[in-house]
Amino acid sequence: MAEKDGLYRCSICGNVISVIEAHDGEIVCCGKPMEILSEKTMDQGQEKHVPVIEKNESGIKVKVGEVPHPMEEMHFISLIQLIRPDGVVMGKRLKQGDKPEAEFCCLADTEDLKARIYCNVHGVWKN
Repeated sequence: MAEKDGLYRCSICGNVISVIEAHDGEIVCCGKPMEILSEKTMDQGQEKHVPVIEKNESGIKVKVGEVPHPMEEMHFISLIQLIRPDGVVMGKRLKQGDKPEAEFCCLADTEDLKARIYCNVHGVWKN
């Protein structure tokens, strides 16, 4: 079975889903298989999308980019996920106007964590 964990997008209606637990079978929307979104890791151009993980007093903060990502009506981050080494995924949904960051109660070392974000224009990015 191919790796199915991640974010998927419907090419017809634009629905985006995050897989909680992957098994055999096909993920379908609007009568068509959904496509898994590839995770980019390198910034291109001036946009900043790669998540930055920081440890703080209360746990972990994930910021989108070294320079904050825009959170405008037509261009924004709608999801930030923190992925622990044991596979547990924590997430925060965002909307236009929110700060492009999320805080999670997590005691893991930052080098053991991964972060993934979804930009409604530029797709999925991970650190």
